[in-house]
Amino acid sequence: MLREPVRTILLDIEGTTTPLAFVHHTLFPYARSHIADFLEQHRASPDVRADLAGLRQEYLADVKAALNPPALGYDSPPSQLESTVAYIEWLMARDRKSTALKSLQGKIWEEGYQSSTLLAPVFDDVPCAFDRWSRQNRTIAIFSSGSVLGQQLLFSHTTAGDLTPYISAYFDTTTGAKIDASSYEQVAVRLERSTHDMAFISDATAELDAASSAGLQVLLCERTGNRLQPPGPYTRISDFRAIFS
Repeated sequence: MLREPVRTILLDIEGTTTPLAFVHHTLFPYARSHIADFLEQHRASPDVRADLAGLRQEYLADVKAALNPPALGYDSPPSQLESTVAYIEWLMARDRKSTALKSLQGKIWEEGYQSSTLLAPVFDDVPCAFDRWSRQNRTIAIFSSGSVLGQQLLFSHTTAGDLTPYISAYFDTTTGAKIDASSYEQVAVRLERSTHDMAFISDATAELDAASSAGLQVLLCERTGNRLQPPGPYTRISDFRAIFS
């Protein structure tokens, strides 16, 4: 299934370690319903202000590209808040892989996890696979469009307990797009690995195309509820039990 040596297993999250439904039917709605209150309480925070500055730059790019985003208000704090929320909701409706948006979502989810409102499901085979790979001295790392904070929160608050002790590194869109081969090369550099010593598992063939182009071995993860992927050359798996068992 995978050829040795594989020193690092790089994993996607949604549809790979965690059901797609949790992300789209729990996490995203939670962020959407709490964004206004969160910004009202925290918009003076330097970290939040940096996220908002990033959103404004993205908004200007959307305007330039004639994508007709909701207008951002400038005149008063109430209208600024209302228009910012509208733009965030517009981005979320398009599932935009926006670094600033993902950063804000992570901060909102942090409050949900800390209050025990949120608890992340993982597939049954994931904890055992993490333990097995760790005992085999393989590094486990995560590459997701969600922010590093969001990833860490998810794996520290799962239905199987805290899985973060198994995970050595987290990568998000600040590293690069997941459909760009150079992103995987950058991950390898940061992990001090050759791409040929790494394997990437994801539910999206476009991501596997990029990782494979960078030299990684790849597997297509087909979980219940995942989006149907086009035919392709990749080995398909439905769980992690057969991977270095």
